[in-house]
Parts: sequence; structure tokens; C-alpha cells
Amino acid sequence: MTPEHLLAAFQEQIRLGAGEGSTRSTRERVGHVFRVISSDPDDPWAMVDCPAGLGPDPDAVIAGERDHFASLGIPLEWKTYSYDVPADLGERLTRAGFVKEADEALMLGELPVLAADVVLPAGVTIREVATHGDARRVKQLYELVWSGAWGRADTDTSRDDELLDAADPNELSLLAEESADGPVRCAARVSLTPGTNFAGMWGGSTHPDWRRKGLFRALLATRARWALERGATLARVDASPDSEPILTDLGLQRVATTTPYKFVPERDGADPGTS
Repeated sequence: MTPEHLLAAFQEQIRLGAGEGSTRSTRERVGHVFRVISSDPDDPWAMVDCPAGLGPDPDAVIAGERDHFASLGIPLEWKTYSYDVPADLGERLTRAGFVKEADEALMLGELPVLAADVVLPAGVTIREVATHGDARRVKQLYELVWSGAWGRADTDTSRDDELLDAADPNELSLLAEESADGPVRCAARVSLTPGTNFAGMWGGSTHPDWRRKGLFRALLATRARWALERGATLARVDASPDSEPILTDLGLQRVATTTPYKFVPERDGADPGTS
């Protein structure tokens, strides 16, 4: 498929269609925007997307979304794409108090190109994240790789042996490890969007000491095969500069740039400089 065909499918099926929600969030259209809101009371967040533009008064829509979630005390991410309208959306968000974060490449392609077998380093195995201990170890990897961007790892190990709650049948989380009580070497997840052809590849993170050993590709292949078995045909990745070259070599195509803009409401009584 050409980049134009891939982007058209993504726009129609995901942004204007089923969206990217999960069992941990809800999605609704409010005027010109789609809102995705966490349903976990212990992890409040919201994301806004405007795939069809913002109408005749973009600044009013932006301020309305900002103020709505600020009144609820919920951090807001406005997810933008390089082809969004108005063309100066990012500048308008910045003027409204949003903070621009790092650009990522929106990469799309056909799932089979990711599904080839990859030989793992000796002693490393891939398996599903199954227990609270697994989830804690994955969070520790994210803390190391992303300097806290994924949240502090839970240090309470009392529930490590307990199984996680029933998994979402449309999502799979994986880890690569040498031992069940050692550090996670690589982690990632995949989610299907029912009613679409897409499988989203998320969270791919590799321990700094284990990069360029094939772990990222191996987890991609495992997730691609799982998604293909469930009827998905297309892959979607928001790729960092580190992963974009790997995905390009595998056959995915950069079709746009996606950039998040964050607005975090001030806490009552907090110093604005520390909120």
C-alpha cells in the first residue's frame, strides 16, 4: 500500500472511526473533538484529538477543552498530527498554555512485514506480562529508559506473585527477560482496535545495555503474529528517533509526524512553578 492509502485508512478507521480507546478508557465526540478519558480513578488522564479541524473559532475550542479538564483536575494531552487543520494548531496550543513534547513519526504498514522470526540472544525468553511482579518490573524498565515519563515504579512487592486482573482480549503485553526475578530487558504491548484493520504497537522499550541485540525486533514479530492471528492486517506505530530506522528497514512507512501537547492543571495551593 502507498503512504497515501495507508494514511487515508488510518484517518478513516482510527481518527474518524473507532479511535484508540481500550477497556481502561472511554471515548466520546464533543463538538469538534474526540475525548479519550481514563476510567481508572487511580490514573486520571485525558487525551483530545481533532481529526476534522476545529471550526471557525479554534482558540475557543482549545480553551474550552483546557478549562474543562482543568476544572476536573485532570492532566490533558492534545494529540496533533502534521496534517491537522488549522495548520498553526501547535502554535495556538502553546499560546493557550500547552507544552509541546517530542515529535514522533506516525509509521504505518502491512503487518506481515513485521512477523518474521528473530533469533533471541542465548538465555533470553519472551512471555506475556502475567503478574503484579511482572508489571512492576516493566515499570522499572520504563523508569530507566524514559526517566520517569511512565510513572514511578511501585516498590511494594507484597503482591508480586498475584495474577493481574483479567486481560483485555484485544491487548497483549510482553516482556523479554533472562530470569523471572531479574530485570526486564525489553517490553512492549499491542492493541487491536475492533472494527478496523489496525494493530497498534505501543511502549517498545529496551534496556540500554541490551540494545542492538534483536530484542525490539523480536517483540515486534511476536506482537505482529498475535495480531495477524486475530484478523488485523495493518500496523500502526508512533516511533521515536531510535525505533524509526528499525521500522523503516522492516518496511513500515512514515506518513506523518505526531506531536503531543500537554496541559497539567495546577494543584490547589501548589506553587505554579512545581505543578
